[in-house]
Amino acid sequence: MAESLVDIISMLLLLGGGLFAVIGGIGLLRFPDVYTRLHAGSITDTLAPLLIVSGLVLQSGFSLLTFKLLLILLFLLFTTPTASHATARAAMIAGIKPVGGEKTGDKGASSSNT
Repeated sequence: MAESLVDIISMLLLLGGGLFAVIGGIGLLRFPDVYTRLHAGSITDTLAPLLIVSGLVLQSGFSLLTFKLLLILLFLLFTTPTASHATARAAMIAGIKPVGGEKTGDKGASSSNT
């Protein structure tokens, strides 16, 4: 009974991680500029491995493999946001402007002075 419950929970975690990875891939294709694509990629590159490695840890039990999986997860949780931040900063320094409409502060400022 307990073994089948662990299998079901790990299956849900693995499927959830795979689903977030696919959604992130769709976001990378659909979003208009580098900043929104980075947002989609960085969120899913952090959440998907967390769910997938959690499911794998439940499947492996508590052993040396679990320790190795957790080290991989720790490495990913530190490097993925750092790489996303460095990419966004490089795009900003290169002068790439975000795609967007008017600023929210512009609309109200001009009508209040009249």
